[in-house]
Amino acid sequence: MITVKDILQKKREKKKITALTAYDYPFAKILDEAGIDIILVGDSLGNVILGYENTLPVSMDEMIHHAKAVSKAAKNALLIGDMPFMSYQASQNRCMENAGRFIKEAGVKAVKLEGGKSVAEKIETLNGVGIPVMGHVGLTPQSIHKFGGYKVQGKDKISVEQILKDAEAIEKAGAFSIVLEGIPYTLAKKITEALSIPTIGIGAGPYCDGQILVTHDLLGMSGEFKPKFVRRYAETGKDILKAVTEYKDDVQHGSFPSIEESYKKTVGHLKVLK
Repeated sequence: MITVKDILQKKREKKKITALTAYDYPFAKILDEAGIDIILVGDSLGNVILGYENTLPVSMDEMIHHAKAVSKAAKNALLIGDMPFMSYQASQNRCMENAGRFIKEAGVKAVKLEGGKSVAEKIETLNGVGIPVMGHVGLTPQSIHKFGGYKVQGKDKISVEQILKDAEAIEKAGAFSIVLEGIPYTLAKKITEALSIPTIGIGAGPYCDGQILVTHDLLGMSGEFKPKFVRRYAETGKDILKAVTEYKDDVQHGSFPSIEESYKKTVGHLKVLK
Protein backbone atom coordinates (compact mmCIF):
# COMPACT_ATOMS: atom_id res chain seq x y z
CA MET A 1 0.00 0.00 0.00
CA ILE A 2 1.29 3.44 -0.94
CA THR A 3 1.84 5.76 2.01
CA VAL A 4 2.60 9.44 2.52
CA LYS A 5 6.27 8.50 2.99
CA ASP A 6 6.25 6.73 -0.38
CA ILE A 7 4.95 9.89 -2.08
CA LEU A 8 7.71 11.97 -0.47
CA GLN A 9 10.29 9.38 -1.52
CA LYS A 10 9.15 9.61 -5.15
CA LYS A 11 10.08 13.30 -5.15
CA ARG A 12 13.54 12.52 -3.78
CA GLU A 13 14.02 9.80 -6.40
CA LYS A 14 12.61 12.03 -9.16
CA LYS A 15 9.87 9.50 -9.96
CA LYS A 16 6.67 10.97 -11.37
CA ILE A 17 3.53 10.66 -9.23
CA THR A 18 0.21 9.65 -10.79
CA ALA A 19 -3.11 10.78 -9.34
CA LEU A 20 -6.75 10.63 -10.46
CA THR A 21 -10.18 11.24 -8.97
CA ALA A 22 -12.76 8.61 -8.05
CA TYR A 23 -16.18 8.92 -6.49
CA ASP A 24 -17.45 5.32 -6.41
CA TYR A 25 -16.36 1.70 -6.01
CA PRO A 26 -16.17 0.62 -9.70
CA PHE A 27 -13.98 3.50 -10.83
CA ALA A 28 -11.77 3.30 -7.74
CA LYS A 29 -11.23 -0.41 -8.31
CA ILE A 30 -10.06 0.21 -11.89
CA LEU A 31 -7.70 3.02 -10.85
CA ASP A 32 -6.28 0.90 -8.06
CA GLU A 33 -5.72 -2.09 -10.34
CA ALA A 34 -4.00 0.21 -12.86
CA GLY A 35 -1.45 1.19 -10.21
CA ILE A 36 -2.37 4.86 -9.77
CA ASP A 37 -0.40 6.29 -6.82
CA ILE A 38 -3.05 8.63 -5.41
CA ILE A 39 -6.82 8.44 -5.59
CA LEU A 40 -8.51 11.70 -4.65
CA VAL A 41 -12.16 11.79 -3.71
CA GLY A 42 -12.42 15.33 -4.98
CA ASP A 43 -15.09 17.90 -4.27
CA SER A 44 -15.34 17.92 -8.06
CA LEU A 45 -17.91 15.32 -7.07
CA GLY A 46 -20.32 18.25 -7.19
CA ASN A 47 -19.83 18.97 -10.89
CA VAL A 48 -19.09 15.45 -12.10
CA ILE A 49 -21.55 13.27 -10.17
CA LEU A 50 -24.12 15.41 -8.37
CA GLY A 51 -24.90 17.87 -11.16
CA TYR A 52 -24.07 21.04 -9.22
CA GLU A 53 -22.90 24.13 -11.08
CA ASN A 54 -19.66 24.18 -9.08
CA THR A 55 -18.04 22.59 -6.03
CA LEU A 56 -19.44 25.01 -3.45
CA PRO A 57 -22.68 23.17 -2.53
CA VAL A 58 -20.93 19.87 -1.76
CA SER A 59 -21.40 18.81 1.87
CA MET A 60 -19.26 16.73 4.23
CA ASP A 61 -21.99 14.08 4.34
CA GLU A 62 -21.87 13.76 0.54
CA MET A 63 -18.09 13.54 0.57
CA ILE A 64 -18.13 10.90 3.32
CA HIS A 65 -20.76 8.86 1.49
CA HIS A 66 -18.70 8.65 -1.70
CA ALA A 67 -15.34 8.28 0.04
CA LYS A 68 -16.65 5.23 1.90
CA ALA A 69 -17.39 3.51 -1.39
CA VAL A 70 -14.01 4.45 -2.84
CA SER A 71 -12.14 3.24 0.26
CA LYS A 72 -13.55 -0.26 -0.19
CA ALA A 73 -11.76 -0.50 -3.55
CA ALA A 74 -8.55 1.47 -2.91
CA LYS A 75 -6.31 -1.30 -1.58
CA ASN A 76 -2.98 0.02 -2.86
CA ALA A 77 -3.35 3.70 -3.77
CA LEU A 78 -3.04 6.48 -1.21
CA LEU A 79 -6.62 7.65 -0.65
CA ILE A 80 -7.17 11.36 -0.02
CA GLY A 81 -10.41 13.12 0.89
CA ASP A 82 -11.06 16.64 -0.38
CA MET A 83 -12.35 18.94 2.36
CA PRO A 84 -15.41 20.69 0.89
CA PHE A 85 -16.23 24.39 1.09
CA MET A 86 -16.79 25.65 4.67
CA SER A 87 -15.86 22.31 6.22
CA TYR A 88 -12.57 23.80 7.49
CA GLN A 89 -12.55 27.56 6.93
CA ALA A 90 -14.71 28.58 9.90
CA SER A 91 -12.53 27.38 12.79
CA GLN A 92 -9.72 25.11 13.90
CA ASN A 93 -12.18 22.89 15.76
CA ARG A 94 -14.47 22.47 12.78
CA CYS A 95 -11.53 21.70 10.53
CA MET A 96 -10.23 19.03 12.91
CA GLU A 97 -13.68 17.54 13.44
CA ASN A 98 -14.41 17.18 9.71
CA ALA A 99 -10.94 15.91 8.84
CA GLY A 100 -11.38 13.38 11.63
CA ARG A 101 -14.66 12.26 10.10
CA PHE A 102 -12.88 11.58 6.81
CA ILE A 103 -10.36 9.36 8.58
CA LYS A 104 -12.75 7.57 10.96
CA GLU A 105 -15.90 7.23 8.86
CA ALA A 106 -14.59 7.04 5.30
CA GLY A 107 -11.21 5.40 5.74
CA VAL A 108 -9.14 7.96 3.84
CA LYS A 109 -5.44 8.27 4.70
CA ALA A 110 -5.08 12.04 4.22
CA VAL A 111 -7.11 15.16 3.46
CA LYS A 112 -6.71 18.07 1.04
CA LEU A 113 -7.27 21.74 1.87
CA GLU A 114 -7.42 24.65 -0.56
CA GLY A 115 -5.57 27.85 0.25
CA GLY A 116 -2.16 29.13 1.25
CA LYS A 117 -1.18 31.15 4.31
CA SER A 118 -4.82 31.27 5.37
CA VAL A 119 -4.87 27.51 6.06
CA ALA A 120 -1.29 27.05 7.30
CA GLU A 121 -2.30 27.02 10.96
CA LYS A 122 -5.02 24.44 10.24
CA ILE A 123 -2.48 22.22 8.48
CA GLU A 124 -0.25 22.41 11.56
CA THR A 125 -3.18 21.48 13.78
CA LEU A 126 -4.12 18.46 11.66
CA ASN A 127 -0.51 17.29 11.58
CA GLY A 128 -0.50 17.59 15.34
CA VAL A 129 -3.24 14.97 15.63
CA GLY A 130 -1.71 12.69 13.00
CA ILE A 131 -3.75 13.64 9.92
CA PRO A 132 -1.56 14.11 6.79
CA VAL A 133 -2.50 17.07 4.60
CA MET A 134 -2.18 17.82 0.89
CA GLY A 135 -2.24 21.54 0.06
CA HIS A 136 -3.73 23.26 -2.99
CA VAL A 137 -2.79 26.67 -4.44
CA GLY A 138 -3.20 28.62 -7.66
CA LEU A 139 -6.68 28.26 -9.11
CA THR A 140 -8.63 27.04 -6.10
CA PRO A 141 -12.20 26.18 -7.24
CA GLN A 142 -13.73 27.02 -3.85
CA SER A 143 -12.67 30.64 -4.48
CA ILE A 144 -14.21 31.06 -7.94
CA HIS A 145 -16.38 33.98 -6.85
CA LYS A 146 -13.27 35.77 -5.64
CA PHE A 147 -11.44 35.02 -8.92
CA GLY A 148 -14.44 35.83 -11.11
CA GLY A 149 -14.57 32.30 -12.53
CA TYR A 150 -12.17 29.53 -13.45
CA LYS A 151 -9.30 31.74 -14.54
CA VAL A 152 -5.58 31.03 -14.77
CA GLN A 153 -3.74 32.46 -11.77
CA GLY A 154 -0.18 33.77 -11.48
CA LYS A 155 -0.23 35.91 -14.60
CA ASP A 156 1.16 39.07 -12.97
CA LYS A 157 4.01 39.80 -10.59
CA ILE A 158 1.85 40.30 -7.50
CA SER A 159 -0.09 37.06 -7.88
CA VAL A 160 3.10 35.13 -8.71
CA GLU A 161 4.70 36.31 -5.47
CA GLN A 162 1.54 35.47 -3.52
CA ILE A 163 1.32 31.94 -4.90
CA LEU A 164 5.00 31.36 -4.13
CA LYS A 165 4.52 32.56 -0.56
CA ASP A 166 1.41 30.40 -0.18
CA ALA A 167 3.23 27.30 -1.41
CA GLU A 168 6.13 27.93 0.96
CA ALA A 169 3.73 28.51 3.87
CA ILE A 170 1.98 25.21 3.18
CA GLU A 171 5.27 23.31 3.13
CA LYS A 172 6.41 25.00 6.34
CA ALA A 173 3.11 24.10 8.00
CA GLY A 174 3.80 20.42 7.37
CA ALA A 175 1.84 19.45 4.25
CA PHE A 176 3.27 16.35 2.55
CA SER A 177 2.39 17.51 -0.98
CA ILE A 178 0.69 20.34 -2.83
CA VAL A 179 -1.63 20.61 -5.82
CA LEU A 180 -0.75 23.38 -8.28
CA GLU A 181 -3.79 24.22 -10.39
CA GLY A 182 -4.25 26.58 -13.31
CA ILE A 183 -0.93 28.42 -13.24
CA PRO A 184 1.76 29.05 -15.90
CA TYR A 185 4.19 26.16 -16.26
CA THR A 186 7.14 28.46 -15.55
CA LEU A 187 5.71 29.31 -12.13
CA ALA A 188 4.92 25.64 -11.43
CA LYS A 189 8.52 24.75 -12.31
CA LYS A 190 9.84 27.40 -9.95
CA ILE A 191 7.65 26.17 -7.09
CA THR A 192 8.56 22.53 -7.76
CA GLU A 193 12.27 23.34 -7.61
CA ALA A 194 11.87 25.44 -4.46
CA LEU A 195 9.89 22.92 -2.38
CA SER A 196 11.07 19.69 -0.81
CA ILE A 197 7.52 18.27 -0.93
CA PRO A 198 5.98 16.93 -4.17
CA THR A 199 3.93 19.16 -6.42
CA ILE A 200 0.95 17.63 -8.22
CA GLY A 201 -0.11 19.59 -11.27
CA ILE A 202 -3.44 20.09 -12.97
CA GLY A 203 -3.20 22.68 -15.70
CA ALA A 204 0.27 23.56 -14.43
CA GLY A 205 2.51 22.08 -17.11
CA PRO A 206 5.01 19.21 -17.29
CA TYR A 207 7.53 20.21 -14.62
CA CYS A 208 5.53 19.22 -11.54
CA ASP A 209 6.47 16.10 -9.59
CA GLY A 210 3.17 14.49 -10.56
CA GLN A 211 -0.10 15.03 -12.35
CA ILE A 212 -3.79 14.72 -11.51
CA LEU A 213 -6.88 14.87 -13.70
CA VAL A 214 -10.58 14.32 -13.16
CA THR A 215 -11.00 10.75 -14.41
CA HIS A 216 -14.26 11.52 -16.19
CA ASP A 217 -12.47 14.23 -18.19
CA LEU A 218 -9.72 11.96 -19.50
CA LEU A 219 -12.34 9.32 -20.39
CA GLY A 220 -14.43 11.75 -22.42
CA MET A 221 -17.39 11.59 -20.05
CA SER A 222 -17.74 15.34 -19.49
CA GLY A 223 -19.57 16.19 -22.69
CA GLU A 224 -18.16 19.15 -24.57
CA PHE A 225 -16.26 20.39 -21.51
CA LYS A 226 -12.57 20.09 -22.36
CA PRO A 227 -10.06 22.46 -20.76
CA LYS A 228 -6.76 23.03 -22.55
CA PHE A 229 -4.87 20.91 -20.01
CA VAL A 230 -7.04 17.79 -20.43
CA ARG A 231 -5.90 15.01 -22.73
CA ARG A 232 -8.73 12.63 -23.60
CA TYR A 233 -7.54 9.04 -23.61
CA ALA A 234 -10.96 7.66 -24.58
CA GLU A 235 -14.40 8.79 -25.74
CA THR A 236 -16.29 6.66 -23.24
CA GLY A 237 -19.22 9.05 -23.10
CA LYS A 238 -19.88 8.61 -26.82
CA ASP A 239 -19.48 4.83 -26.53
CA ILE A 240 -22.01 4.67 -23.68
CA LEU A 241 -24.47 6.87 -25.58
CA LYS A 242 -24.16 4.59 -28.62
CA ALA A 243 -24.67 1.43 -26.55
CA VAL A 244 -27.70 2.79 -24.69
CA THR A 245 -29.27 4.05 -27.93
CA GLU A 246 -28.82 0.64 -29.55
CA TYR A 247 -30.39 -1.04 -26.50
CA LYS A 248 -33.37 1.32 -26.64
CA ASP A 249 -33.86 0.63 -30.36
CA ASP A 250 -33.58 -3.16 -29.91
CA VAL A 251 -36.20 -3.16 -27.15
CA GLN A 252 -38.55 -0.93 -29.10
CA HIS A 253 -38.25 -3.11 -32.24
CA GLY A 254 -38.62 -6.35 -30.32
CA SER A 255 -35.16 -7.73 -31.15
CA PHE A 256 -34.07 -7.78 -27.50
CA PRO A 257 -34.26 -10.16 -25.82
CA SER A 258 -34.02 -12.96 -28.38
CA ILE A 259 -35.10 -16.54 -27.73
CA GLU A 260 -31.41 -17.39 -27.26
CA GLU A 261 -31.27 -14.80 -24.47
CA SER A 262 -34.36 -16.24 -22.76
CA TYR A 263 -34.80 -19.13 -20.29
CA LYS A 264 -36.31 -22.27 -21.81
CA LYS A 265 -36.78 -24.84 -19.03
CA THR A 266 -40.40 -26.01 -18.75
CA VAL A 267 -42.19 -27.37 -15.68
CA GLY A 268 -45.54 -28.84 -16.62
CA HIS A 269 -47.28 -26.34 -18.87
CA LEU A 270 -45.42 -23.35 -17.41
CA LYS A 271 -42.13 -21.87 -18.56
CA VAL A 272 -40.14 -20.64 -15.56
CA LEU A 273 -37.05 -18.54 -15.11
CA LYS A 274 -34.12 -20.56 -13.86
